[in-house]
Order: sequence, then C-alpha cells, then structure tokens
Amino acid sequence: MSSSDPERATRRWRLDLAYDGRAFSGFAYQPRLETVAGALRAVLARTLRLESEPVIVGAGRTDAGVHALHQVVHVDLPAQPRTRGALEPDRLVTSLNAQLRGRVHVLAATPVEDTFHARFSATWRAYRYLVCVDGPRLDALDALCWSVPGPLDLATMNAAATATLGSHDFRSFCRRAPRSAPEDPITRLVHEARWRVVADPFDLVAQGRFVRLDIRAQSFCHTMVRSLVSTMVAIGQGRLAPDTVASRLEAPGRDRLPAPAPPAGLALVAVGYDGPAS
Repeated sequence: MSSSDPERATRRWRLDLAYDGRAFSGFAYQPRLETVAGALRAVLARTLRLESEPVIVGAGRTDAGVHALHQVVHVDLPAQPRTRGALEPDRLVTSLNAQLRGRVHVLAATPVEDTFHARFSATWRAYRYLVCVDGPRLDALDALCWSVPGPLDLATMNAAATATLGSHDFRSFCRRAPRSAPEDPITRLVHEARWRVVADPFDLVAQGRFVRLDIRAQSFCHTMVRSLVSTMVAIGQGRLAPDTVASRLEAPGRDRLPAPAPPAGLALVAVGYDGPAS
C-alpha cells in the first residue's frame, strides 16, 4: 500500500483480461481514440467514483485489431473506495464486465504487492496466429484469422520457425522505435515457435484447414509476430526461399519481405511471471 495519507492511500491490483481487438485502436491509452486501456480506465473511474481516471499498465501493448485471450494489467486504486464493498474482487469483476459488455472481459481481479509490475515483472509472453488455408472469404473468418491460398508446406514453415529460437536481432521483422538508428539491434529471446494444424469444430472451412503459429518469447517488438507470419506463409507457399528467416536474422533488412500479416489473426494468449513456461 502506498501513501501514508489514508485518504490518498492506494493499493495495487492485478486485472486479467480478454478482449476483442476489432473494437479498439490498440491497447495503449490514447485520449481521442477508443482503446482497451481507455475503456478500462473509464469504467473503473465510474465504478469507484474516482475524481480522475487511473493509469493502466499492461504486460504488452497489442496493436489495433489484435485480440487478447489473456492480457495482464496492473492499476493502483484507492485503499478505501467511496463505495462500500466496491473492491471486493468478485463484485468488482461483475461490475466491470456488466459495463464493458463483451468488448473487454475481466477474468480476475486480485490485490497484489506494490512491487508487482504487469510489464516489467513478466518473464515471457505467448501469442498465437491463426491462418485459414483455402477457406471461404467470410467476414466471420476474417475477424479471427488470415485467409490465404494453399497449399502450405508446414514442414518448411516449421524449419523457418525453428530458426527464430534463441536470442537474435529481429530488425528485419520489427517496426523501428522512434529516435532509434537503423543500425541499432532489436534483440529478442524466443523460447518457442511452432506451426501446427488445429481443429475446426464448426466445420467453417470444409474444403480447407486452420494452421496456427504458437510463439513464446521474453518480449516482442512492434509487428514482430505478424511480420514473421507473413514471411513464413510466403515460404510455405514457395514464394520465398526456405532460409529467408534465418538469413534475415543473420543479415537484417526488410527489403523484398512481405507486409505484416493482418492483425485479426493475432492474439495474446498468456503472460508468465515465474520463468519460461515449459
């Protein structure tokens, strides 16, 4: 608990979230745009009758259109709220979800130590990217996956995914941060990257199939997963050489690489705080 003044004392809370990225201009708060953090700030301020909206800190900043099945944030809230019982965890979750109406879903609300930091305490993040191969072009599919023509050589794509394992300079696959130089490395540590065929329980693609990239790393840079996906799909289609990912990790450069895959196929699925998951 911070602050010695009882009226200003706060307690840190961890909120676990899921959200539909189509409704938002990304996760991070932007004053004139609808974002996940902005929506959560507004409902917390309204629920707890706060004088100003609280600051939301997320484990990762998902881009516009990217979904989350399990995002983690922290927020400092009054230790003594004006509304009696408002910070009982179950009541808080129920109240927030009723107001967020399915755009964002709060999975859990847990008081934590002030030393917990949603971003800096995290030791890994896991994403998945869903691709629909030879399926019909339907809005329902485009909201959740990237529809591409096949066939795809999954073995070749997995060889490319394996090349990302370990610590590498991902400049070829990341959007450069402002005020950084082209020669500055963008080093990331990848723990897992694997393509697999996944089930289609609703028979949405009777003539096709779903394939998914599961990738887990200590952290990710901007557009890293989507850029890797588009490159690996091009490899699987035979449009790029099988060693393209490996060679661009050795000699960074974005020339002649495809644009990042669409955001709707991407979802943040887990955040870890206890070392890399096995």
